[in-house]
Amino acid sequence: MTSLFAAVLLALAVPGSAQETKLGTDLTIKDATPIAALVQRPKEFVGKTIRIDGIATAVCEEMGCWMAVAAEDDPKGPSVRLKVEDGVIVFPVSAKGKKVSAQGTFEAVASPDAKEAAGEHAKQDPKASAAYQIKATGAVIR
Repeated sequence: MTSLFAAVLLALAVPGSAQETKLGTDLTIKDATPIAALVQRPKEFVGKTIRIDGIATAVCEEMGCWMAVAAEDDPKGPSVRLKVEDGVIVFPVSAKGKKVSAQGTFEAVASPDAKEAAGEHAKQDPKASAAYQIKATGAVIR
């Protein structure tokens, strides 16, 4: 009985891989849009609220204002950039390499500030598009 009690306590004390970090608003879209589709046919998705699932491949190291996400089955493949308003959501650098689900509006990059940040992302990931991004409203990091 004592060993069973100790095992239960140990299981509760050790953080599991199921821990989640929720940022921003809740995700309400159940089905994810494939990242490959966004990269191959971006104009089809402009203005639409979408959800993506994948692996964080890069995170803004200065302010946490953007994160790059690639397909889970192709983490070295093309990525899509999640951009947030500075200070509204801060993506932790520790998210790199973790699973991510995020939701927001897919948009063409237009403002000079957004183009600068998109260019920073494109330098880290040459396969990334500097012309499109997801204006993220919520994300879950696992």
